Amino acid sequence: MNKSSNVNKMTYDHIKSIAFDADDTLWVNETFFRDAEDQFCALLHEYISYEECQKRLFEMEMRNLPMYGYGIKPFTLSLIEAAIEITNNNVSIATITKIIELGKMMLGAPVQLLDGIEEVLSTLSRKRKLVVATKGDLLDQERKLEKSGLARYFHHIEVMSDKQPKNYEKLVHHLDLEPQEFLMVGNSLKSDIVPVLEIGGNAFHIPFHTTWLHEEVADKIEHVNFKELSKASELINILK
Repeated sequence: MNKSSNVNKMTYDHIKSIAFDADDTLWVNETFFRDAEDQFCALLHEYISYEECQKRLFEMEMRNLPMYGYGIKPFTLSLIEAAIEITNNNVSIATITKIIELGKMMLGAPVQLLDGIEEVLSTLSRKRKLVVATKGDLLDQERKLEKSGLARYFHHIEVMSDKQPKNYEKLVHHLDLEPQEFLMVGNSLKSDIVPVLEIGGNAFHIPFHTTWLHEEVADKIEHVNFKELSKASELINILK
């Protein structure tokens, strides 16, 4: 990626549409997965250490990702498969039942908005078209958006199977925009930032305190269209 000495001088009057990731950008998500992982590994403590359990579960998730995709339901299936594998087919029906209940609890969890996000959306929606651009299970994401009370701020909702450059190109085309007129805001460098920069769009990163290992990137990003923020409320002054 290209370095630039003018990053701080960037203006954003040319931005016509702002897309927001949903999970851990609009509301809390990853925390529920990590809590479920802790409970899962506690269920299997007689078979395996916590660290090894985490490792084996992540490996199972990565094997299943191409087939199942992202979200709570695929995660629950991976929990069940990992339990069967870890216990060498000796996992009890009672434990499987508890794992299924973990998934249902996640699906039924209340939506916890991140601090200040509704004010940000309310302010920005007065001047620009806002979009939700997220990945995961369609039914679950629609449920969370409805529970959140944020749907009224968005011009368009896009639930992607993945977040690769081609997925963003399709979204930008659907919005009838040029890539440079599009801004993506999200917590994942891998999914929300890098692919958008690759197609010539703009991307703002707002880190969340917990990040799934699969979403981490090793290299520091330096790009004229990239900006690192500490909280969502900073968007109001930057994009005013």
